[in-house]
Amino acid sequence: MAPPWVQELHFPHLNIPITVDRIAPVLPASPIPASPGQTLYLSNIDDMIGSRVFTPTIYFYPSNHHKPVMQTLRSALSSVLVPYYPFSGRLRETQNGKLEVFLGPEQGALMVEAHSDKALAELGDLAVPNPAWTPLIFRFPDEEPYKVLDMPLVIAQVTLFRCGGFSIGLRLCHCLCDGLGAMQFINSWAETAKTGKLVTNPEPCWDREFFKPRNPLLVKFPHIEFKKVNDGSSLTTTISGAKVIQKCYRVSHGFQAQLKALAQTGEASLCSTFDAMAAHIWRSWVKALDVRPMDYKLRLTFSVNARPKLKNPPLKEGFYGNVVCVACATSTVSELVEGSFSKTARLVGEARRGISEEYLRSTVDYVEVDRPRRLEFGGKLTITQWTRFSLYESADFGWGRPVYAGPIDLTPTPQVCVFLPEGEADPGGSSGSDSDGAMIVCICLPEYATDKFNELLNTTDSREKENVNT
Repeated sequence: MAPPWVQELHFPHLNIPITVDRIAPVLPASPIPASPGQTLYLSNIDDMIGSRVFTPTIYFYPSNHHKPVMQTLRSALSSVLVPYYPFSGRLRETQNGKLEVFLGPEQGALMVEAHSDKALAELGDLAVPNPAWTPLIFRFPDEEPYKVLDMPLVIAQVTLFRCGGFSIGLRLCHCLCDGLGAMQFINSWAETAKTGKLVTNPEPCWDREFFKPRNPLLVKFPHIEFKKVNDGSSLTTTISGAKVIQKCYRVSHGFQAQLKALAQTGEASLCSTFDAMAAHIWRSWVKALDVRPMDYKLRLTFSVNARPKLKNPPLKEGFYGNVVCVACATSTVSELVEGSFSKTARLVGEARRGISEEYLRSTVDYVEVDRPRRLEFGGKLTITQWTRFSLYESADFGWGRPVYAGPIDLTPTPQVCVFLPEGEADPGGSSGSDSDGAMIVCICLPEYATDKFNELLNTTDSREKENVNT
């Protein structure tokens, strides 16, 4: 029997007791091409306020096959920190508030070695991100939210389980790499651990000066993605005042294809699968939260990889810094609730296609002129797409691909939705079935809105459906 087109995924509420056995820095295995006291330039794309975070991810492996996990991972990380030496530094602010990487003595990455008396089988469905896994990712006691200054830029907690399996809880500082850059770094670490010798393919390239501001500065776009909005809607008060819970849904390839077809019947003839999915999530979210007033203008933001846009000159191979622009679609509540689905998809598509090389250069100059100091959540939903990242392919450290790779807990940023590739916890799925191309959608919702959102997520716009069938 075929699975439902949209299936809510459940995770258990559980307690994972862990014991930390060792916390120690991991230094580069040999001299690095930088002297103590040297600083490295970060671009304004690296230094955007949205990048001043650590990105936490977890990787689960069912068995260690008697290979020494801690020693293997530590030795490989030490080797990789030579070509990726900026990850062994620390961030600090310059006089104008801009960040730079400072390379001091005895810094390095941080590795935490831990164990748990639980078995992986006791953690529930490893295909579904579970906030209860949070103890498997290390945080310093009393660590402030969004703290990045004077922190190790790579923090890895390796936890051994009773069954012989283990997890790698990883925090990478977003200022040093975007998602694709992180995959490049993790793949190098994994291949080095797997083969026992340093592997860098491609060779890492720093070259952050590629995105230096122009002289004179030239801001060609309004960059509404950075603008502060005085939130006169019920949205922020609703989310901040309610109990927010994380919900996850498996969305089949067939349902995604139907949404795309529905969007293309109207005003979104160039609609992508992402445009259709983002539009459907945005509309369902606004309706479920019953946002008021109806004339209030809301924003949908999402990151767009700008690498393919850079032609003159192109980026050097191996560049692992941030090359993303924030696209922003706007619409009133009434247009999202009462308007057509295809129009919303068109708005998302126009925002996505609006990212160009000139837009990226304008973003760099805008941040130079008016550096945003805080994250703005007013009237906004942010969608993060991880479906095109090689989360599983990049993370074979010698014990096979992980059964799950991805985030854990979205509740600290409740106006963020993540699109994930379906995991490998159930390798018995038949090729060619509707499971191929499925994605996992994770979103945070006030408890009162979960049933309504579930209903809306499973429902397509009947008006557009009639057009498809005629």
